[in-house]
Order: sequence, then C-alpha cells, then structure tokens
Amino acid sequence: MDEITHRRVLRIALPIVLSNATVPLLGAVDTGVIGQMGQAAPIGAVGVGAVMLASIYWIFGFLRMGTSGLVAQAHGGKDPAESGAILMRALMIGVAAGLVFLLLQAPLFKAALALAPASAEVEALTRDYLVIRIWGAPATIALYAVTGWLIAVERTRGVLVLQLWMNGLNIALDFLFVLGFGWGIEGVATATLIAEWTGLALGLWLCRPAFAGGQWHDWARVFDRARIARMMKLNGDIMIRSVILQASFTTFVFLGARHGDVTLAANQVLLQFLEIVAYGLDGFAFAAESLVGQAVGARSARSVRRASVVTSQWGAVAAVALGLGFWIAGPALIDLMTTEPQVRLAAREFLPWVVLAPLIGIASWMFDGIFIGATLSREMRIAMLTSVAVYVVALFMLPGAYGNHGLWAALMVLNLARGATMAVLYRRAELAAAG
Repeated sequence: MDEITHRRVLRIALPIVLSNATVPLLGAVDTGVIGQMGQAAPIGAVGVGAVMLASIYWIFGFLRMGTSGLVAQAHGGKDPAESGAILMRALMIGVAAGLVFLLLQAPLFKAALALAPASAEVEALTRDYLVIRIWGAPATIALYAVTGWLIAVERTRGVLVLQLWMNGLNIALDFLFVLGFGWGIEGVATATLIAEWTGLALGLWLCRPAFAGGQWHDWARVFDRARIARMMKLNGDIMIRSVILQASFTTFVFLGARHGDVTLAANQVLLQFLEIVAYGLDGFAFAAESLVGQAVGARSARSVRRASVVTSQWGAVAAVALGLGFWIAGPALIDLMTTEPQVRLAAREFLPWVVLAPLIGIASWMFDGIFIGATLSREMRIAMLTSVAVYVVALFMLPGAYGNHGLWAALMVLNLARGATMAVLYRRAELAAAG
C-alpha cells in the first residue's frame, strides 16, 4: 500500500477535526433562533426533542464504525466491488432502521416523553417537533454508512463538505422558516429535516466511486450470507461496546448528583470539555481506522504498525495541546459557561481532572480507531467489559473516600483500563494483517 506519512495522516485527520467543530454551532443557532420567540417552552421543547432523537440515532453509531473498518480493508485489498457492496448493505440497514422508527413513532415518543417528563406545554411542543423530525430517520441513520465509507477511503474532505452543507443549510433555513415565515418550532424541525435528506443526497454523490460499476446492485454479493454474518457480528460487538461505554458516562453523571446541585452543575460544565476532547481526537482515531484497515486489507503487518504509530503520535500531540489549553484557558471557559459563583468555584476545583483527561485517555481513543480498522470488534467488547469491571470497583472505593474527586478519579481509571486492556490485545491487529 502507499507509504504512510505524517502528511497523509494530517490530510485525513484535519478535515474531521474541522467538521466536528461545526457541530456545537448548529445547536447554539437552533436555541438562539427559537429563543427569539420570547418564550421558554419552545426552547425546552427543541432541546428535549433533539436529545431524544440524538440518543436514538446514537445507537446506530456502530454502522459508521463497522462500515469504516470493512471498507478500509476492502480498499486496501484492492477490492472495489466489495467496497461498494459493503456500502450498499450498510445503506439498506440504515434505511430499514429508519423506516422501523417511522412505523413505531407513536409508542416511541410516548416512552421517550415518559422517561423525560416535562410540562404539558413543553410535551405538546416536543411532539410537534418530533413528528416532523422523525421523517428524517432513514436519511440520518444511512448517513452513518456514508460517513464510514468516506473515512475508510480517505475522503475526509468530503465529510467536511457534507457537514458544512448540512449545518449551513440548516442554519440558513432556521432563520428563514422561524424568523422569516414565523413557523416557530415546526420551522426548526423542518429546517433540520431538509438538511438531513439533502445531506444524504450529497453524501451519495460524494460516494459515487462506490456506484461506478455494477457492484452496488450485484445482489449475489450484496446478500452473501457469510459477508452479512461478518458484518452483523462486527456491528453487534461494536454496539454492545458503545452502549456499555455510554452507560459508564451516564453512571458518572448520576453519581455526581449525590454530591449536591452545585457539584452536579460543575461536573456538567466540565463534561463539555470532554466533548471538546472527543472532537479533537476523533480525527486521528478516524485516520487510524482508515490506514490500519487498509493495511490489514493489503496484508501488511508492517503497515499496520506504521499506521498505528504515526496516527498515535499525532493523537498524542493533540492530547497535550488540549491539556495545555484547558490548563491555561479553562477558568475563562468555565466563566463563559456559567455565571453562578459557586458552580464556577467548584468547576475550578475539579478542572485538573479535565486537564489530565486527554493525556490519560489518548491511548483508549487511538486503540479504538486501530481496532475498528482491524475489525477486532470482539476484542473491543472484551476490553470494554474488563475495563468496566475495574471502573465499578473504583466507583465502590474512590468516591466514598474522596467525594467528587474520587468520582473523577474513577472515570480516569476507566480510560486507563481501556487503554491498557487494548494495548495487551494490540498484537492481534498485526496478526490480522498477517492472515
């Protein structure tokens, strides 16, 4: 395969970092535009509705990761027919899942609103928002497959273009529909719906090489039982791993509430810093997915090692930069996020944990990318289960002795354990390339 250089890694990673940077902007504009109505209920409804759908769609994040690993290996193995067939399978799964959500929307919304009860006015407005947005489910879930394919073949500039188009159009339509036409919450939902479907259309155009031949409708290949079984197993393991990881962070939030409202609020502020860490390091983890996957497909253990080392070097540089940034600018960022004096003070007290977080967590982030590229989903699941067992022990021991500091320490233990367990299993990535 082509030489793995620092320039190549940056060419893959930087568009992802820039793409991720646009994500928080859309939520801010949605809130700001709907806030011009001068009422609290529509703001709450947009927030509740968006979180509900994001949580549902998040379950299908495995579709992006699984597609990325499999396509990268096909790309590295010079098998464009399989690359196109993998995309087609993933698109079919995404559309089918979206159609299921459309059919089950009534009980789904009822259950979601029961879990997040609000005032009658907010619930009514949330329903108005959801009944429009849910029609974008097939497009949104299918876009996971599109993004995975683009990352796998190193077309991450396409991911950036796609994100800029969707968020830019969404923002423009927000202003037109809400402030121009006065459609209120329905305007925000309609803007997002249009952005989702046009985004899928643009994404499919960006993936046009996958449809250049007849592989996308080679049904014997697309529906090959062995290949489908491998894809389902891979996606199933990744989904289990992701659900457990999300549950671990949710547990952190819930346990933080035991230390009082001020501590809970401070933790919530600092968790936004961790989102920044994820956005910053994702680009290098995605580069590892692409390059390691291609190396496995090319049957080059040496290239697997080279890809792992070079992407991790840049990931480490980004982690150090993020840690230094939080150390220097953290207090100012905290003041920007909250004006409550006690919350500011508490957040400053626990800020050192966030400074350490990217340095402690970089190994787990990079190994995730390496393992996805090597399609070592079983190993990812084993590593996650082992790490969570260590995390649970830490949760029993540390918060009781050290309060919220102990809770943050337990979260760091989780990330350390994830990195350590995957490091032990890393050799299997090179063995995968050796056949």
